Amino acid sequence: MSNAKVLPLLEPDSQGVAPCCPPLTERPMTAEEAETAARMFKALGDPVRLRLFSAVASHEDGEACVCDISDVGVSQPTVSHHLKKLKEAGLLTSERRGTWVYYRVEPAVLAAMGQLLTQASTAA
Repeated sequence: MSNAKVLPLLEPDSQGVAPCCPPLTERPMTAEEAETAARMFKALGDPVRLRLFSAVASHEDGEACVCDISDVGVSQPTVSHHLKKLKEAGLLTSERRGTWVYYRVEPAVLAAMGQLLTQASTAA
């Protein structure tokens, strides 16, 4: 039995961006926002996970079969473990097709992560 907490993907706003957290320069984060952002960045804090995330994100059509991204210098069970951690952090989704699992990075997740690290817009 796993005690892992799966983060829900939030509904995108009018611009298609999932509202993870406000830009860091906009206001101090709430405890819940900080927890959500920390899980995402913690998941990406491992070099193998970052390589896997990048391989999926940059793959043609925005999705990749696990068979195409497993060459990251670790064993297949370790690749599966890292992909599971990325899914638990809400960074990847997956779909089984026959014997293979295909992973996808939702564009809204990338946009939300980018928005977190951007300068808050100033009202004129």
